[in-house]
Amino acid sequence: MNAGSAERRDGGPVTSSKITPRHLDRLAIVYVRQSHAIQLIKNPESTRVQYSLTEHAVGLGWSRERVLVIDEDQAHTATTSEGRLGFQRLVAEVGLGHVGIIVGFQMSRLARSCSDWYQLIDACALFGTLLGDFDGIYDPAIYNDRLLLGLKGTISEAELYLIKQRMHSAKLAKAQRGELGMLRPIGYVTRASGEVVKDPDEQARHVIELLFEQFQRRGTIQGVLCYLLEHDLKLPVRIMSGPDKGELRWSRPSRSTLQQVFINPAYAGAYVYGRRSKEPRAKLPGHPATRRRDAQAWAVCLRDKIPAYISWEQYEQNQRQLELNDNATRGVPREGATLLAGLVLCGRCGHRMQVSYNGGYARYACVYDARHFATPLCQSLAARPVDEVVEALVLRALAPSALELSLAVASDLEQERAREEKLWQQRLERAHYDVERARRQYDAVEPENRLVARTLERALEERLGAEQKLREQYHRVCATRPVTLTDAERSAIRALATELPKLWNSPTTTNEQRKDVVRQLLDEARVTVEGESERVELTLRWAGGHETTTTLTRPVAKLSQLSYHDDLTRRAAQLQRDGESLQQIADSLNAEGWRPAKQCETFSRSMVRGLLPSHGTTPPQRSIMERVKLKTNEWTMQALAARLHMPRVTLHCWRKRGWIRARWVPIPRPVGAWIIWADDEELERLAARRRPSRKRWPRRPQAA
Repeated sequence: MNAGSAERRDGGPVTSSKITPRHLDRLAIVYVRQSHAIQLIKNPESTRVQYSLTEHAVGLGWSRERVLVIDEDQAHTATTSEGRLGFQRLVAEVGLGHVGIIVGFQMSRLARSCSDWYQLIDACALFGTLLGDFDGIYDPAIYNDRLLLGLKGTISEAELYLIKQRMHSAKLAKAQRGELGMLRPIGYVTRASGEVVKDPDEQARHVIELLFEQFQRRGTIQGVLCYLLEHDLKLPVRIMSGPDKGELRWSRPSRSTLQQVFINPAYAGAYVYGRRSKEPRAKLPGHPATRRRDAQAWAVCLRDKIPAYISWEQYEQNQRQLELNDNATRGVPREGATLLAGLVLCGRCGHRMQVSYNGGYARYACVYDARHFATPLCQSLAARPVDEVVEALVLRALAPSALELSLAVASDLEQERAREEKLWQQRLERAHYDVERARRQYDAVEPENRLVARTLERALEERLGAEQKLREQYHRVCATRPVTLTDAERSAIRALATELPKLWNSPTTTNEQRKDVVRQLLDEARVTVEGESERVELTLRWAGGHETTTTLTRPVAKLSQLSYHDDLTRRAAQLQRDGESLQQIADSLNAEGWRPAKQCETFSRSMVRGLLPSHGTTPPQRSIMERVKLKTNEWTMQALAARLHMPRVTLHCWRKRGWIRARWVPIPRPVGAWIIWADDEELERLAARRRPSRKRWPRRPQAA
C-alpha cells in the first residue's frame, strides 16, 4: 500500500479510502508544466502524459465537468513561484476551499523549492485538499503522508541541484579546453569550424583598433564616445539571429556598449569563463541579477587563445584607468579651474580633498570626516596659491625635455590624421560598393518588370545620395584639417617647445590639457596647513616615487591668524613709539616686506589702526559719522558691515571689484573714509551675495 492506497487488479486507476464525498463535491485540478520552451518541442511525450491525468482524476471518482486543467505555467521553471500565474491561481483556489484534490505527474511539477512546496502543503492541510500522483493519494493533514510529501519535496529540490551541478561541471570542463561557445563581442566572428577570428571586414577591425587608441589617449569612456560622435563614427555589429544573421550592421555608439568593449578580456586574446556570478538577492527589488567578479575569481582564463586587438598589459592598464575614473578616486582631468583636482590629499588625515567653488573662487577642502561623522572641517585652503607653486615646479621639470615633447606631439598629430584619412577612405569605399551593387541589381532586372524596377531604382537613388553626402562631408573635413603637418606647423611647434611657459599660458591651451600634463608627472600632492596660519607645507610625489617638499603662503581671513602676528604687532608698536604716523607705519611695514592676511594687498592706515593696541599713545579719534554728514541711503564701512554681519575687509574687496557703489571722503588726517550707497533693494542684493551658495562645514576648533 502507498499512502493508504490500493491498485486495482485490472490496471485501472489508483483508489483510496481517503477520498470522501466532501472531496468529490469540489474540483480536481490537474497541474501541467514544462520547464523550458524547448521541452515542449523536443519532449512532447511528457506533455501528453500530464494532460492524460484528466482521465486519472475521472477514474478516481470525479466527474469530467469537475476536472480543471491549469497549464498557464508552460515554459516556466518551478524554482520559484514568481511569474508562475498558474501556480498562484492553484494556491488561491485551495485557499478558497474549492479544490478537493491536486493531481500531478510528479511532485516536482508543482514546485522545485521547499519554501513553495511546504506553503502548498500547509494550505492543503488547512482546507482539506488531497494531493495525488501515479503512486498514491496523500492527505497533508496525516503525519505519515505529510512526512512522505516533505521527503518528495526535498528530493525534488535536491534533484534540481544535482542536475544543475552536472550541467555546470560539463560546461566548466568544456570551457577549460576553450571549446564552450559564447557570444562573441563586436569585432569578432565565429567560423563554421568553431574557430574565433577577427572580423573579416577591414573597416570593422579599424574601428575597434581606433576605440582602444582613443581610450589610451583620452582616458575616459565619455571621451571616446565624444570622439565617435564628433567624427560621425558607428560601431560594427554582427546580427545574431533572424533572416539577416551574420550580416554587418553599423550601429550608433553608446556608453554601455563602449564599456562592455573596454572591460572584455577577449580583446586581449584571452578566453574567459565565469566573469560574472549570480546574485542571491536578485529576486529582491533594486538588486542586479549578476555581479562582476575580480580577475582572480574567474573560473577559466586562457591567454593567447584568440586573436588580440591589444596586449594583456594594455588591458590591465585600461582596467586600472577605469577604476581611477571613479569620482572618489584620482580619475582623469575634469572640468574646473583647479589644477590638482583629484590629486590633493589631506596631510592631516590622509583622505582625498575635494574642490569647492564659492563665488567663483576655488578651494581644496577635506570634508570626509565632516560628511561621514558630522565632525568639524579638517582643513581647507584657497586653490590658487597651491596651483601657482605646482605650475612653476611642473614647468621647471619640463624645461629640459621641451624639444623632445614637441617632436612627439608632431608625430602624434601626423598619426592621428593618417588614421582619420584611412577611416574616411574605408567609408567612401563601402559607400561606393553599395552604389555599384544597387546599380548591378537595377541593370539585371527586365525593363518590363516595372514593379521591381521602381523599387530598385529608388534604392539606387538612395545609395547615390548617401555616397554624395559622404563625399561632401569628407571634402569639408579636408578643407579644415590638412592630412599632414605643413612646414609652418612644424616650425610653430618647435618654436613653442623652446618657450614652454608661453605654450602653457596660451589662450588656446585648455585647463584640461594642463591637468593632463600635471597628471603625467605627478601621482599625488599632500597639503598640510600649520594650524590656522598662512603657512602650508606642500609635498609632491612625482611619477617614479621621487618627492619634493616646499612651503607656501596662503591668504587668511584675519591678521591674528598670521604666524608672525606677534612680531608684526611689536614692530608696528615700535614704529609708533618712534613718532611715525599711521600712514608712515604702513609704508614702513610694506617696505620691510611684511604682508597682511590677504597676500594680494598691502598694509594701509586702517590695517595699522587695527593692528596697534587700543590703549596706545595715539589720541582717540572721533567717529566718521561725527565728521561726515551722510546722505540718504549712505552707510559707513563699519555700519554696513554690522548690518550685513560680515567683515569689513570683505566689503573692501567688493569695492575693489566694483560690486558696491562707494565714494571717498577725504576726512582730515590721520584717515579718510569710504562711504557706501545702499538702499533697501541694494541691501537685499548684497545680503544675497553674502549668503553662501552651498553648505559651510564647521571648522575644526584650534588647539590651545
